[in-house]
Amino acid sequence: MKIILDAMGGDFAPLEVVKGAALAAGQYPQANLVLVGDEGKIRSAVKEAGTVIDGLQIVHTTQVITMEDDPMSILKAKKDSSMGRGLRLLREDGDAFISAGNTGALHTGASLIVRCLPGVHRACIGTVLPFETPVLLLDSGANAAIQPEYLAQWALTGSVYASRILGVEDPRVGLLNIGAEESKGTPAVTAAYGILKQLSGIHFVGNVEARDVPFGKCDILLTDGFTGNILLKYTEGMGSMFFDLMKDMFYKNTATKLAALVVKKGLRQIRDTFDASAYGAAPIIGLAKPVFKAHGNADASTIASAVRQAVRYVEGGAAKAMAELAFIHTETEQ
Repeated sequence: MKIILDAMGGDFAPLEVVKGAALAAGQYPQANLVLVGDEGKIRSAVKEAGTVIDGLQIVHTTQVITMEDDPMSILKAKKDSSMGRGLRLLREDGDAFISAGNTGALHTGASLIVRCLPGVHRACIGTVLPFETPVLLLDSGANAAIQPEYLAQWALTGSVYASRILGVEDPRVGLLNIGAEESKGTPAVTAAYGILKQLSGIHFVGNVEARDVPFGKCDILLTDGFTGNILLKYTEGMGSMFFDLMKDMFYKNTATKLAALVVKKGLRQIRDTFDASAYGAAPIIGLAKPVFKAHGNADASTIASAVRQAVRYVEGGAAKAMAELAFIHTETEQ
């Protein structure tokens, strides 16, 4: 299989992307990795990292999509960007694409170059909230405004991803809302509830309030990208604040430092539970071929984890299963 990496996307590109590709190449020999970007900078990064990328293909490009660029620049002003070229390679003969670059440009480019699955109107970004029971958040930032049928399509495609890639048996689908009652929420949310409760192919558990999300009420959480991104960043902020408070408490004096030694293992387990980097990257769900968005500050281990996700996605046949479910839903609507 051919896994394509945007070597120029992210805060630490191309160095960390090169290191991550080298790491992944040793772990997943079934994946033929392709680095897309400025070949001179890629080879300089290889030298700086002291690593070997023998067997990895490099596709040279002359432009880079920055975090400040307009998303449409991937199709117009910067057609020879590493992100744009990588997406076209994916469309032509690739199996998956990974980038830590501009989220808006990646979503726009993926939607217009790779295209959505038949029956899917809009692709969404799926981010795993790393609670004790992980929750796949759909959408986490791609679609600020939605239609009720988008949520139904994401429920179908997200259920396939959760079962085949995350290993969740019969994933429970929840709808983010301000109350558990069916009548609660905006017109779009209440309309979506009516569709979801009658939708075959998913395990719908109803509305889920934000306070219940960390406690295993659902495996997939549906919402619009505006609300989802706020929830995601609030969760990240609360996690950081919590661990900062714990650190201050345990380093306050000699007695608390001794106490920290006693609970050190437990604290490490809690930290690992909230480590989102273990998932590598967020999939853009609903596309004809898999595209993954890694965090802008992705390091080598994160890139390697993203490659692992891509390999599992391709080997699990998730895209085909998503297409079948989404098509069935479309046929039902007609």
